Order: sequence, then structure tokens, then C-alpha cells
Amino acid sequence: MTHSDAGNYAAKHKNQSLPAELEAMINATQAENRLSCKQAHKIAENSGFSPGEVGRVADLMEIRLTACQLGLFGHGRKEKIKAASNPEAKLVKALREKLEDGRLSCRAAWQIADEFNLPKTTITATCETEDIKITPCQLGAF
Repeated sequence: MTHSDAGNYAAKHKNQSLPAELEAMINATQAENRLSCKQAHKIAENSGFSPGEVGRVADLMEIRLTACQLGLFGHGRKEKIKAASNPEAKLVKALREKLEDGRLSCRAAWQIADEFNLPKTTITATCETEDIKITPCQLGAF
């Protein structure tokens, strides 16, 4: 959902219910109707729910997801992460090997960041250089 969808996130989840336990955890963590990507993933880790389920429930609660760990949304800045200059060939190869339908999933981006011991935003910068779109989001934000 985009910034212009604020206050109407639930619209993409017609007739779905909220698990009370997960709703309580999100309410206890969110501030000012915002939940960071990191907080959402921590809730998923601690609750046994998937990141996608946490994102869906946040949407149903009209909670805005912020501070994407890949730097793709919710940081309050207008410019995107800048393309990497001269990305390492091994990294580019690893990214290209994980593409599905020409796109890199958020989960695959995280895995590659871990494998190469790089910040997640370095993966995003390399994807900008290589014109690789990152989607889908593990939380369902994009």
C-alpha cells in the first residue's frame, strides 16, 4: 500500500479476522499507529506468527508499517537509496541467481545480506545499480 492509502490498509484484506494474541502484541509495540519493520519481525519471531501474518494484522488494525530494513519505505526521506558504485561481481551473481520472475524477494535479499555479511541497505543499493526490483515484502507492504 502506498502513502496515499493511509487509513485504508485493511481494504486489501476483505473479511479477514484478527488473532487476538497478535493484535495485543502489535498494540503493545506500536506507537502513534506505526510499527517498524524491525518491530514487526520481532513480533513474528516471538509469537510464532509469520511476518506476513503480522503485516496483515497490522493492515487490518490500520497500523502503518515503517522503517523498512532494506530502506525501501517509511524513513521519512523523499529520495531512494542511491545505486552502488561498482558492486562486487559475486554479489551481483548471487542476486541474479535468486531472481524469480525478474524480481528479488525481500526474504532473498535478507538471506544474501547475511551470506555476504553486508547491511541490508547495501543489497538495496546493488539492486538499484542492477535495475533489480525487490518484491514481495515479507510483511506484505509491497
